[in-house]
Amino acid sequence: MIIEYITGYLNEFLYLLLEMAPWLLLGFLFAGLLHVYMPHGSVRKYMGKNNLKSVLYSVLLGIPLPLCSCGVIPTGISFYKEGASKGSTVAFLISTPQTGVDSILATYSLLGLPFALLRPVVAFFSGILGGIFTNLNNAGEIDVSKPEKTKPELQHREKSSTKFRKMFRYAFVDFMEDIADWLIIGLAVAALISMVLPDNFFTLYLDNQFLSMLVVLAASIPIYVCATGSIPIAAVLMMKGLSPGAALVFLMAGPATNAATMAVITKAIDKKTLINYLVSIIGSALLFGYLTNQFLPVEWFTFAISEHGAHQHELLPRWLQIISAAILGVAVLNIYYRKFFVKNKSEIEIPMSEQINQVNLKVKGMTCNHCKANVEKSIASIKGIEFVEANPDKDEVIVRGDNVDLDAIQKSVENIGYTYEGKA
Repeated sequence: MIIEYITGYLNEFLYLLLEMAPWLLLGFLFAGLLHVYMPHGSVRKYMGKNNLKSVLYSVLLGIPLPLCSCGVIPTGISFYKEGASKGSTVAFLISTPQTGVDSILATYSLLGLPFALLRPVVAFFSGILGGIFTNLNNAGEIDVSKPEKTKPELQHREKSSTKFRKMFRYAFVDFMEDIADWLIIGLAVAALISMVLPDNFFTLYLDNQFLSMLVVLAASIPIYVCATGSIPIAAVLMMKGLSPGAALVFLMAGPATNAATMAVITKAIDKKTLINYLVSIIGSALLFGYLTNQFLPVEWFTFAISEHGAHQHELLPRWLQIISAAILGVAVLNIYYRKFFVKNKSEIEIPMSEQINQVNLKVKGMTCNHCKANVEKSIASIKGIEFVEANPDKDEVIVRGDNVDLDAIQKSVENIGYTYEGKA
């Protein structure tokens, strides 16, 4: 009996992996293209005004970016500290983690074309609504935050080969490292739900559509799940009878917020902005979930799900799925090999002469490579800093330079939403 359950579980896990793998690889590739070729520095000037246009720019910037809720927070807070309005910041924080080029393609693989189109549309309008709501609540207030002066970025031409390497490194090392854990967790949880819950669970025990949306919402807000990792869970829940609207609520609220996100917004901006953010997320999720159930044909969503439930989805040839799953598996194994067996630059033995000017600091709140990059960039802009290396796994930052100003470092770190705890 136990062997049968284990075999069934592994079959479900493998099926979900094979379905998603080709689209995940394509999504990672697009993420690398965006990272290398999108002009990140030039877009910030469009987010500074307290009007609809700034909100619109923020949403259009955020939707394609492959940032999960842990990665979007330091980016959004950084925009705010450099002059973005509260409305455009909230719009960016709402729309960005809900979707991205990687999750749109992965959504298509398991949930079908209607959901793949619906997610970015809902991310767009929920971001707009959140930004407008925040602007209206802050009408007449003076934003006392001032843009921080940062070092001008050097503009130089890079060879095509260099950009090509950067693209692949970001796609299959840096970005994949950020979501590898949550992708595996999402697949594992989805396979477990598929094994444990009966096929008619929601129709038997949670038949009221609005009540099911509230239950899913209550579970989604405090927990963390990335936009890509939420897809297999949503697909399996729909196989068990969850309505498309409730699944959409999970796909919106799960990636868009969690307890850590709420704490950072409170500390880096203020409590009023947190309330605006949560009201916007909750209201938008329930609104679009209700509209989906009431006005969109349920057959649009259940057709793809029923095919998956019967394991009859043959959009891509099996050989391509197997090769893609193998490539994805090797890439993930490489991530864990690098994480546990390859030393960071900061762990390499440093000459005694350089250690004299070295300070080891404790910084909490870093959860991904975007956090690492934001902390390093922020500290590196301080006068006198010659070297900085952040290690999210150890909550540690190593800094070297002449006359290291710890007060300036603390201010710099806390301004982008992290917790500075002094010397390690």
